[in-house]
Amino acid sequence: MQPFVVHRGRVVALPRANVDTDQIIPKQFLKRIERTGFGPYLFNDWRFDAAGRARPEFELNQPDARGATILLTGANFGCGSSREHAVWALEDYGFRTIIAPSFADIFYSNCCHIGLLPIQLDVSAADELCRRAAGQASYELTVDLRDCTVRDARDFVVTFEIEPYRREMLLRGLDEIGRTLLQEERISEYEQARGLVLK
Repeated sequence: MQPFVVHRGRVVALPRANVDTDQIIPKQFLKRIERTGFGPYLFNDWRFDAAGRARPEFELNQPDARGATILLTGANFGCGSSREHAVWALEDYGFRTIIAPSFADIFYSNCCHIGLLPIQLDVSAADELCRRAAGQASYELTVDLRDCTVRDARDFVVTFEIEPYRREMLLRGLDEIGRTLLQEERISEYEQARGLVLK
C-alpha cells in the first residue's frame, strides 16, 4: 500500500449527494477477480452514453478534470452496497483522496484499507472548496496528513479529523496484514512457546 503523507493535486468537483457504489462502479463490471483494472469503468453510466461516447457535460469529462487526483463530492458518498470495487475503481482511476461532508461507514473503511484518504469536512468548508474549484481552472489543493490540513495556494486552510489508528496506517502505508506483520517476531515466539509451529 502506498503511504499517504503529503499530496498536492488537481481537483475535480462532483457536487452530488448520496452517490452510491453502483454509480461509482456499476455491477456489470464486478466480474474481474483482480483489484486493478476498474478505473476505466469509474462512473461509467455517467461518463458514457449507451454507445460508449463520453458525455461532455459530466464533471470528470471536462478538460480541467484530466489528471485530477482529488475528488470533491457531496454528503453520504459511497452509500449503498459495501462492494470494495468502488474504492478500487477510484484508486485505479488515479484519485488519492476524496473530500466530502460525510461518507458511508463501510466505504470510508474500505478507502483507508487501500491507502485512499477520505476526508470529512463540514458542509460550509466543502461548499467553499467546490466554489473555488468551479471558479478557477486547474484548481489544486495540498493535503497534509501529518498535520491533518487541506490548503490551497491562496488563503484557504482547514483541518480535518481522522482516527489516530487509521492515520498511522495511512502514513506508514500499512494495511491490516502489514500491521500484523510488524509483530511477526512476537507471533513466532508465541507459536514456538505453545508448540504451534508446523514442521
